[in-house]
Amino acid sequence: MKKRALSAAQIVPIGFFALILVGTGLLSLPFATASGKSAPFLTALFTATTSVCVTGLVVVDTFSYWSLFGKIVILVLIQTGGLGIVAVSSSLLFLLRKSFTIRNRTILRDSFDLDSLQDVLRFLRKVIIGVILIEGVGVLLYAIAFVPRFGLFRGLWYAVFHSISAFCNAGLDLLGPDSLIPYQNDPFVLTVTMLLIVVGGLGYIVWFDSFTTAREAVRRRFGVRWFFRHLGEHTKLVLLATLFLIVSGTVITLLLERNNPATLGAMPWGTKLLNATFQSVTYRTAGFAAVPQSGLTDGSVLFGCTMMFIGGSPMGTAGGIKTATLAVLLLSAFSYVRGRSDTVVFRRSIPEGLVKKAAAILFFSLSLSLLSTVLLVAADGVPLSDAIFEVFSATGTVGLSRGLTPHLSVFGRILIILCMYLGRIGPISLALFFHTDLSGGKNIRFAQGRYYVG
Repeated sequence: MKKRALSAAQIVPIGFFALILVGTGLLSLPFATASGKSAPFLTALFTATTSVCVTGLVVVDTFSYWSLFGKIVILVLIQTGGLGIVAVSSSLLFLLRKSFTIRNRTILRDSFDLDSLQDVLRFLRKVIIGVILIEGVGVLLYAIAFVPRFGLFRGLWYAVFHSISAFCNAGLDLLGPDSLIPYQNDPFVLTVTMLLIVVGGLGYIVWFDSFTTAREAVRRRFGVRWFFRHLGEHTKLVLLATLFLIVSGTVITLLLERNNPATLGAMPWGTKLLNATFQSVTYRTAGFAAVPQSGLTDGSVLFGCTMMFIGGSPMGTAGGIKTATLAVLLLSAFSYVRGRSDTVVFRRSIPEGLVKKAAAILFFSLSLSLLSTVLLVAADGVPLSDAIFEVFSATGTVGLSRGLTPHLSVFGRILIILCMYLGRIGPISLALFFHTDLSGGKNIRFAQGRYYVG
């Protein structure tokens, strides 16, 4: 009997699971910890999962608990998990100059959600070059701040680690137990971190389209208006959605936290604006904290959960249901209210299948988050605000916490591990699954039933 080849929709979750197991094994070795003693299995599993799923929730302090070897393992897991199993394995084949079979190209095409096999290797090469350049610039910028403070070798190591962690939206850091809170008055470090987070979360398609159009605009000496008008419709949608979320998040955070002495209250207005902007950016799957998350007001907790649930953009390093998913659903709802049969944006219609895919991603992701919150409250007896923040942070692969993670029970830790894993592979697998042709009855049409909603 002929074995059926695995599809990309199957390879992605299996690959992530296998990488987590490998990471757990490496982090369980005695020389992976600073103490020289083997880490407990659940601690190693939790750390491997949060690294591969680029989440950032931790049960032990990364900077003090793990040895240099352990930190290098974590960094490799972050880079691999951030770019994706298929992309990294294909990159290794590409760099080793190995031949790509039609199956390799098909899997790579599906993982990037491309339309054809023709330019898939060219796209992969652009991704590799783009990631190296962006993370390299991040290293140089971080080195300006870290080398004078920590010395040459330690400063460069910190620059490399935090550049990759920020670009991959992982949120893991080596700076101490307070994340970036000691840098809340440092606009340079916070701005570099925000830029890496945003660029990583925009997605490869947006990168290349923006770069190509900008280069053409400069060559022809056209202005910003021409540049935006000639961008692809997906790029326009992602850029506008990202800008709206950052600005609105900054404004709402300022309104909710401006007088809160535990967060922004004691800061001058310039620093308040800087940290409110950083909080708006880090909400959406980054996980770095410049203000204590345990001090947030209840309104900010609820708003933060909403932002964490939305996340970044498709084909980027961020998690969440994605900005484009939410935009498609909102545009579809507005089109229905206005009596339009098609959903149209930038004079282009959105396929009905894409709207259904977006609805499926929203439904399953929200169901996972709400069910997990109920289970965590019931099992660990923690306050609802802490539980919902923790769960939405895990399923959105964010990494922000109100200090709950190290105090979770065994059940709570396993639940958060599952949330991080499903939050990372869930939307990706769903998108690939609904993109795949399904056999068996897809051309059958049934008589319409009479149902009522609303």
